[in-house]
Amino acid sequence: MPTTTDPALADELVDTVRSFVIKDVLPVASEFEHADEYPAHLVEKMKEIGLFGCLVPEEYGGLDLDALTYARLIEELSAGWMSLSGVLNTHMMCCLLLRTHGTDEQRKRLLPRLAAGEVRGALSLSEPDAGSDTANIQCKATPDGDEYILNGTKMWVTNGDRAGVVALAARAPEGITCFMIEKDPGPTYRGISVSKTIGKLGYKGIETVEMTYTDHRVPADTVLGGPENLGRGRHQMLGGLELGRVNIAARATGVARAAFEAAIAYAQQRHTFGIPIAQHQAIQFKLADMATRLEAARLLTHSAARKVDAGERADVEAGMAKLFASEAALENATEAMRIHGGYGYTTEFPVERYFRDAPLMIIGEGTNEIQRMVIARGLLARYAAE
Repeated sequence: MPTTTDPALADELVDTVRSFVIKDVLPVASEFEHADEYPAHLVEKMKEIGLFGCLVPEEYGGLDLDALTYARLIEELSAGWMSLSGVLNTHMMCCLLLRTHGTDEQRKRLLPRLAAGEVRGALSLSEPDAGSDTANIQCKATPDGDEYILNGTKMWVTNGDRAGVVALAARAPEGITCFMIEKDPGPTYRGISVSKTIGKLGYKGIETVEMTYTDHRVPADTVLGGPENLGRGRHQMLGGLELGRVNIAARATGVARAAFEAAIAYAQQRHTFGIPIAQHQAIQFKLADMATRLEAARLLTHSAARKVDAGERADVEAGMAKLFASEAALENATEAMRIHGGYGYTTEFPVERYFRDAPLMIIGEGTNEIQRMVIARGLLARYAAE
C-alpha cells in the first residue's frame, strides 16, 4: 500500500486523537476496564473522527492514511487505553486484505461500510491446534455447486461478537483460502456461533471469542479476490499480519509511554527522606532506562511502518518492532509499578492496568518466540551465503 500522508494532516489527526484521549478516554478508561464493559460511546466518537477508515482509499470513503500516521494514531489511543486500539487492528487488516486482494465488486460493496464504521471487521485465523502454526488449519470449506460449506472452530477472534465482516481462513480443496464472510452482529447467524467468550488477564472491554462454523453456507464469490485466489489465503493473511504487527508495536509503544509518564510524574510528587524520590539515583536510573526503551520502540515502529508505506516487504522490520516494543512495554509497566511502590499494586492508579495489558503484546500477532524465528529466517534469506 505505497502511500504518503500530508505531514500537516497527519499532525492534525494525531492532535485530534490525543485530545479525544485526554477529554473522553482517560476519565473513564479504568471504570470501563475494571467492569470489562464495551465502551460503545467511545467507539462512536472514533467513528466520528474517521478512524475506521484510516487505511481505506478516499474513493471508498476512507482517509487513505499511510502506515506511519496509522501507527502514530494507535500509539495515542493505546497511551489512553490499549483496548481501544484492538477495536481497529483486525478491522484494518480486513480493510487491507480487501484493498490489496479484493475484487472490484468486493471493494465497492464492503469498503465504504467498513470505512464508515457501519460494520466492523474481524480476523478468523487461529484455531485451537493451529495458532502460530497456520499451515495446520483444519477449518474446512467444502464446495457445493456455487456455494461453500464451512465447518470448523476459530480461537482468539477479537471483535467476534460485533463484527459484520470476518476474514476467515479455511481449507478448500485447492488449499488454505481466505473468505470474506458477511454476518449480522450478534452471537448467532446462520451457522456461525460464538461458542465461548474468552476471559482475559487484561485487554478488557473488547470481546475475544471462540467462533464455530457449522454447515455455514457462503456464495462462491465470498472467496477473497475471486476463484483465482483459491489456495492463496495463507499468503494473503500473513501479508496482512505485517500491518498487524505494526499495530501491536504501536500499541506497545503507547503502553510503554503511559507507564513512563505515570512513573516520572509520580517520582516528582512522592517524597521520601525529605526529598522527591526522583532525586534518588536508583529511581533516576529506572527513568532513564524507561525513556530509552520508549524512544527505541517508537523508532523501530516508525521504521517498519515506513517500509510498509514504501510497498516493500516488512516482515523482518515489523517483527523487530513488535518484539522490542512489546518487551519494552512489559519492562516499563513493571518499573512503573516498582516506582509507585504499594500504590502501583492498587486499582487506584492505572499502573496495574498497564501491567496487565502489556503481556498481550508479547503473545499477540505471533508470540515473541515466533518473531525471533521470523526475524532470523528473514535475515538468513537476505544474507544468504553464495
